[in-house]
Order: sequence, then structure tokens, then C-alpha cells
Amino acid sequence: NPLGCAVAREALRVLTDERMVENSAALGHYLLDRLQHIDSPAIREVRGRGLWVAVELYAERGGARRYCEALQAHGLLCKETHDDVIRFAPPLVITRDEVDWAIDRIQRVFQQLD
Repeated sequence: NPLGCAVAREALRVLTDERMVENSAALGHYLLDRLQHIDSPAIREVRGRGLWVAVELYAERGGARRYCEALQAHGLLCKETHDDVIRFAPPLVITRDEVDWAIDRIQRVFQQLD
């Protein structure tokens, strides 16, 4: 399919030219570091690779769904997985300011629910 190939080639060009892989790695480290510094008795572990990041909660904290719903009310979408894990997967085009905006909301939600 020539059209499909042309679209795929252009998508790869944009990924390369706009350095999205490098941005993902750099901002992923930044996001991970910021999440690891959230002081909450609910957080068991923070882990991730690139911009794909997970916050694992202690099981006795009532599950990740209530945190995800509270984050959604603050304008931040995330997904609970395995009952006790909050998964964040921001877009490759996210900026440092947007990561800071998200961290502000995440900290607020953890303070409210702790």
C-alpha cells in the first residue's frame, strides 16, 4: 500500500527530526525522579522506562482506582492496573512544564487521599 508506506515514512521522519525518542528518555527520567520524591505513605514503588511510568501502591491503601478517579477530576488521565498500580503514559510531545503541571496535581491528590 503506497499511501500507508508514505504515512509510515513521514511518521518516522517526524520522530527522528523532532528527537522524540531522546525527549521521551530525558523527560521520562525527570518524571520518574519527580514521582520518586513524592512523600506519601501510600507509595510502595515508582518505576518506569521512558515516559511509561507506574506508581505501585500498598494494597491496604484501597486500590489505585480511587487515585485515578481523583486525578481525572484534576484533569489528569491515568490507568489503574493490577488493582494497586497507577500507570502514566504521557504523549511523546509532552513538555517539562506539562510534567511539572501533572506532578503538582499528583502531589495534591496524594495529600488529599493519604
